[in-house]
Amino acid sequence: MRRFRLCLMVFLCVLGTSRLALAAPPARSENGLALRPPMGFNDWAHYECHISQRLFVETARALVRTGLARLGYRYVNIDDCWMARHRNAQGQLVARRKLFPRGLKWLGHFLHAHGLKFGIYEDAGYKTCQGRPGMYGHIREDVRTFAAWGVDYLKLDYCNPPANRYPGLDFSRVAHRVYAAVSRALRHSGRAIVFSCSPPAYVYGHPRAYAEVMSWIGSVCNLWRTDDDVYDAWKSILANYQGNVELWRYAHPGAWNDPDMLEVGNRGLTLREQRTQFSLWAEMAAPLLISTDVARLSPAALAILSNRAVIAVDQDPLGIQARRVRREGSIDILSRPLVGGAHAVLFFNRGPRAARATVRLATLGIRRSPVLLRNLWSGKTAVVRGRITVRVASHGVAMFRIRAVGGSHPAMRPAPARPGGGPS
Repeated sequence: MRRFRLCLMVFLCVLGTSRLALAAPPARSENGLALRPPMGFNDWAHYECHISQRLFVETARALVRTGLARLGYRYVNIDDCWMARHRNAQGQLVARRKLFPRGLKWLGHFLHAHGLKFGIYEDAGYKTCQGRPGMYGHIREDVRTFAAWGVDYLKLDYCNPPANRYPGLDFSRVAHRVYAAVSRALRHSGRAIVFSCSPPAYVYGHPRAYAEVMSWIGSVCNLWRTDDDVYDAWKSILANYQGNVELWRYAHPGAWNDPDMLEVGNRGLTLREQRTQFSLWAEMAAPLLISTDVARLSPAALAILSNRAVIAVDQDPLGIQARRVRREGSIDILSRPLVGGAHAVLFFNRGPRAARATVRLATLGIRRSPVLLRNLWSGKTAVVRGRITVRVASHGVAMFRIRAVGGSHPAMRPAPARPGGGPS
């Protein structure tokens, strides 16, 4: 949803020179969920408020029919606009009967019967971004409602925060109190509910406020929006990548940076750009939430979303987000260690023309040479020594899995961090 940020500006203090200068890595989430980045579907980027029971039923069936569910795309998440304008006489949230004639409890049962999981949207403040009833003042009863409906995933926005109830507290402290209260209620709900949060996105571009939020977000939430709402245009993909790539230190199993939904299948991006977004999100250990007409995916878009090798990078059990280890002209080089001593390395060309880049294996944290390079899109392999040189198309990527040649002794380790974004 397009967020209304003007109501927040009075709480922001724009100080400091770095977005993360004041933040220490957060404690681990207490609920033990989402040990790998969630995968599935969210309607907002493609449909916004144009939703219905039929959409989610058709999407669920398409996830199963196409094989995407078997690959891990199991969450089917409803975003804003699902609820009636007012709560019922008992103070409970009510789904819009015209859109969901059989109710959300029925939909939850339907999804579970198809081996899928059920996600829902709310706001931590007084109202959602689209003016529907918010959760503030109703946390316990709303969590009970969600648990009764079989909800497995809660996306909690922050459009209309209850700042007036906490005089003297800044944006971060108010958000921490509110989201921590919801987190506690979810943990005591009797149901395992993944918790997706939004506060960082509301202070994006405000270094001190952002750093303060990032200092606690991972101890409360399983994933959190790091940037503005994504849409199917190259400038949006690039902006959300640039906002997310420097946050690697905050990601770990059970806690993920979320640069927003996948635009694969939507018309505003070329197929190359769609493949680039998918590759970047996987390299950054981001949630993979499709937002398109899944039932009518083109074979080319389906092939992108079904790339098992790229999905395996995203879902790697170590849960280490890639670092940008080098920038050479228009090309960013990202690297992340994988289980078993392997590495995933990605060359990303931000620019309007094809370009070439070279990186030494030592820069990637690789101690031995030669190594075996496998291109995760072409499937081709090569043995390389000392350095890797690639040519990358405009707005494209070259993505590789690297492992030692021969033997089982790990040949890779994370490169040491250096000030300014990692090793060079």
